[in-house]
Amino acid sequence: MEHQPTPSPAAGDPSRVIETVFRMESPRVIAGVARIVRDVAIAEELAQDALVAALEQWPRDGVPDNPGAWLTATAKHRAIDLVRRRERYARKLAEVGRDLEATPYHVDEPADPDDIDDDLLRLVFTACHPVLSAESRIALTLRLLGGLTTAEIARAFLVAETTVAQRIVRAKRTLAAKGVAFEVPYGPERDARLGSVLEVIYLIFNEGYAATAGDDLLRPALCEDALRLARVLAELMPKEPEVHGLASLLEFQASRSAARTGPNGEPVLLGDQNRTRWNRLLIARGVTALGRADAVATGAPGPYALQAAIAACHAHAHRYEDTDWARIATLYGLLAARSPSPVVELNRAVAVSMAEGPGPALEIVDRLAGEPALRGYHLLPSVRGDLLARLGRTAEARAEFERAASLARNERERELLRARAGLPLN
Repeated sequence: MEHQPTPSPAAGDPSRVIETVFRMESPRVIAGVARIVRDVAIAEELAQDALVAALEQWPRDGVPDNPGAWLTATAKHRAIDLVRRRERYARKLAEVGRDLEATPYHVDEPADPDDIDDDLLRLVFTACHPVLSAESRIALTLRLLGGLTTAEIARAFLVAETTVAQRIVRAKRTLAAKGVAFEVPYGPERDARLGSVLEVIYLIFNEGYAATAGDDLLRPALCEDALRLARVLAELMPKEPEVHGLASLLEFQASRSAARTGPNGEPVLLGDQNRTRWNRLLIARGVTALGRADAVATGAPGPYALQAAIAACHAHAHRYEDTDWARIATLYGLLAARSPSPVVELNRAVAVSMAEGPGPALEIVDRLAGEPALRGYHLLPSVRGDLLARLGRTAEARAEFERAASLARNERERELLRARAGLPLN
């Protein structure tokens, strides 16, 4: 992936320029330094040291022509000094020091783009290592790769800032204690680790697309961060079909964002959305990414590519009535076979209801009633209520919507479900 130098404004507050540049460049700075010190926590500290140096020097000397390269060079020089000073890094110095000294970094010369991208890919795999919990992977990824502060992550996920800070600290300590190598794995291990990387990006996007809790249905900043990470990963790993599949899925999903809420932030169901508000540019990007996934695939499509194909069916329908529900139901069947999940089966039931009618779909939903994974999942009674309403079983449907409202943690979804149950809004 070609890395373009960050433009330097001709005028303006240097501290604001520094803040903006650091937010954009910090993932690459941390990645480049982590390759030297082999420790994510130390790499982040050295990147912060470079930021402090910029805050001291740029207001006095002016913003460099290539500020990203300046930060990278400064951080790497400090990393080399640290390796020299610390005895425990003696072996690493012997391995990398000579090469680094033989090709010194110059403040006015950007680092090699390929090296930056390779380092960035290593950082992605390190931050998303399966040795960490899903919550820790998400927090660390947003911190190191998304450039978010601890406070921003806490606000996005509606948890205490101290909780996020503890997750990030524990994640760094775990990576160090477990001796996780700063590298891109190969073979079966890479396949296993790639799944973790894609899952983290997917979870980040989903939390922004349909917030689990809180007053707002959408958190656009999280969607944007996840989409950016997916695009970066697709450029870094062009031969991985599931990487393109995930990028395609997120492009399609993001294309609907403007139409998913009403003037007051209330949810707008898919059938009621104004499709002229769907972003056609993002849809085109989704089609392109899905084509790339198909082009590099050597076997049956994976789960993300299948979900992207489902999203493409919706994107291609200019009216809700034109949706190819039979194809969507078939794709969900393939997805259920490839990646069995009660949630996938619930989504398949919705597609079946549109393709074949609510009766066959209700049979599927009723079989899911005892699934432990769906206990407390508000969409199960919500879907069941919709099917019962379409079958004319109004009283039963109202009870299901009321139960779904009691389970929903997002205030906007709760209001919608209470309205469907005929309950007063609180």
